[in-house]
Amino acid sequence: MSRPTDPTTPPHRTTARRLTTLGATLVAAVAVATGPAFAHTEVEAQNARALAENVTLDFHAASESDTSGISKLEVILPEGLTPADITFDKGPEGWSYAATSRGYTVSGPELAVGADAAFSVTVRQLPDAEELVFKTLQSYADGQIDRWIELEDTGEDGGHGHPAPTLKLAPAAAGATPIPASPAASPSPSTDPSTAEPAPSVTASPEQAAADTDAGDDGMSTGAVIGIAAAVLVALGGGAWWLRRRGTGSA
Repeated sequence: MSRPTDPTTPPHRTTARRLTTLGATLVAAVAVATGPAFAHTEVEAQNARALAENVTLDFHAASESDTSGISKLEVILPEGLTPADITFDKGPEGWSYAATSRGYTVSGPELAVGADAAFSVTVRQLPDAEELVFKTLQSYADGQIDRWIELEDTGEDGGHGHPAPTLKLAPAAAGATPIPASPAASPSPSTDPSTAEPAPSVTASPEQAAADTDAGDDGMSTGAVIGIAAAVLVALGGGAWWLRRRGTGSA
């Protein structure tokens, strides 16, 4: 049933109130519908330009779990950067930094449910590129993982995607040149087994290689096999001589 109109209220005021109510409802609906789209992991920098040196990158990871807190972030470095180029600056209280074979992790005690994680690192020199994509795996204490690895915000996972943090770079300053590469950094002992590379193979000495080549399927070397065969032949020859002598004696 429609609400009776107050005859003392001018028509234009009634219309204005209705439009205001409708507008507030639409704004609330849009906020609810688009809210999850703002839950992104992002990276920012003050001097984001190619070949810039000693640049601080600020990462911000939004929580998407209603039941567990963030406990670890793994960042996969883009081409042109190695773990040796990265220095950890700051992060959540109690969290630590560890290099991996493909980037680094920042992890520690579980944050409060719904709390975002923020940390900063310094890059020795940014590559000569137009943008840098930092694919990130965001882990929660209950084992859930948000994979911020998409190159575009596709929106294919229930209304919003998981785009990788991307830093746009301005052109290099005049006269900027690449500095010598940093020495390779060994992954920390705390590196996750799932991200560690296989141990390098060890080249055997010529003597060891020859020994491995001579080894048979059962682990017996070729020399041992020849020795046993010679012993068998000698035994057979001795047996034949004994049989011939016995036959001659009994004739």
